[in-house]
Amino acid sequence: MIERFAKKDIIDKLQKEVLSLQGYRTSRGNERTNTGLGPIENAFPGKSLPTGVVHEFISPTTEDAAATAAFITCLLGSLTKENNKCLWVGTKRTLFPPGLSAFGIHPENVIFIDLFRQKDVLWTIEEALKCNALSAVVGEIKELSFTESRRLQLAVEQSGVTGFIHRTLPRFENTVACVTRWKIKTMPGISIDGMPGLGFPSWKVGLEKVRNGKPGEWQVQWSNGRFRYIIGQKTLISETPVRKIG
Repeated sequence: MIERFAKKDIIDKLQKEVLSLQGYRTSRGNERTNTGLGPIENAFPGKSLPTGVVHEFISPTTEDAAATAAFITCLLGSLTKENNKCLWVGTKRTLFPPGLSAFGIHPENVIFIDLFRQKDVLWTIEEALKCNALSAVVGEIKELSFTESRRLQLAVEQSGVTGFIHRTLPRFENTVACVTRWKIKTMPGISIDGMPGLGFPSWKVGLEKVRNGKPGEWQVQWSNGRFRYIIGQKTLISETPVRKIG
């Protein structure tokens, strides 16, 4: 029995070392970050959204881009606790900062940088990812080469900052060094009480690639400060709230 546990400890240690060499971190330190993603987290090694890595989001349409920005904002809420700051870099900001509170994040915790040229955006993203005073960096950019993505991943491996690269209307979905690739699509809002109206924000979350994980697709809704899972467009499964505002 003791020998069996010893072998398991060795295997677990080796798995952690391999994931570490591949750039995986569960969080800064030993504390597990609660993102409220629920079943989606089963797709990741360690059953937790990787932090200290770069995540890639691809939006083929402007509608998908709006849904993706909202979904990323929900994830930022779990990474900006205790007034931690994050940076949002792009050329065409469409977010309305006061509206961020509806997705679990204080607007004053987000620093926006609006630039004109894509190469300036990429340079700013890379430099920001090196700054361990930030909890996360969101970069909106159209194209990203493998070499550029590798530089971003190397930056976060040193700093522990989590990066979200949002590529809107890219010409190609080329291979990059990011740990994950997501596609978020908008869905008709569903009201919990069955009353007519727009309903709560709902998305089809596609995790197309995840290093050493299990890609999948889920339908989720954001309501009352938490993710809820949609089954048959009617039944909702509540998950732990990320955090409350106010």
